[in-house]
Amino acid sequence: MALNKYITEQQATLAERKRPAMIMTHVVCGYPSFEDNWKELEIMQEFGVDLVELQFPFSEPSADGPLFVKANQEAIENGVRVQDCFEFMAKVTKEFSFKVVMMGYFNTIFKTGQRAFLQQLKDAGGHGFIVPDLPIDEAQELHAIAKELDLSPIVLMTPTNTDARLAELAKSADGFVYTVARKGVTGSNTNMNEEVAGFIARCKQFTEVPLAVGFGVSHADDIAFIGQHADIAVIGTAALKAWEQGQETALRQFFTALLK
Repeated sequence: MALNKYITEQQATLAERKRPAMIMTHVVCGYPSFEDNWKELEIMQEFGVDLVELQFPFSEPSADGPLFVKANQEAIENGVRVQDCFEFMAKVTKEFSFKVVMMGYFNTIFKTGQRAFLQQLKDAGGHGFIVPDLPIDEAQELHAIAKELDLSPIVLMTPTNTDARLAELAKSADGFVYTVARKGVTGSNTNMNEEVAGFIARCKQFTEVPLAVGFGVSHADDIAFIGQHADIAVIGTAALKAWEQGQETALRQFFTALLK
């Protein structure tokens, strides 16, 4: 699929770019505003981010920590709709060189209709989707449509998964696997240690698809650790915290320190 090819190409340039891992960032559509989103994305492009998750706001974002819950709620209160997110995605994919995946919750897809939603995702230039509340056992139809449309369903592997479950998840994996560095929700710092390394090694037993590591990635040392054990570092809450602290200036300082 298209996302697989892009990741392979980007991995081949890591040494040239002096990067230990590829970088994926996260933006909540419409929070604080689409104008703010655009400025954030311009900075992410400036620092050579490889992938961006555009999160479609949802009222009960169960995998997200307090900051992203707040962002989702405020975006909804500000009137952000699914169609607004698709229109924004279309502008982003035309302007920027990084690839975009949709992140959100299944209710949003269900209300739109699975085929209709994925067709809009394809038309807007998206390359895949992350739906953390949809078990793979209930995702057969969505994944079948994604295959037709050359979209990558990004599955999550977590430390609580049994080996049997990891094997099942691997069967649906495409593009990359989102490996969750610890239990809980996004937002808290994670100690990148032997326990995390061991979990990544477990995941590798079941899939050859590139592994992205997220939940609590916030320092240059985290990126270096991920580069030793996996393929893609996911930066979410830490970047949004920087934006809230000082917008463009603070976000540039954050990425300068992160990617030094």
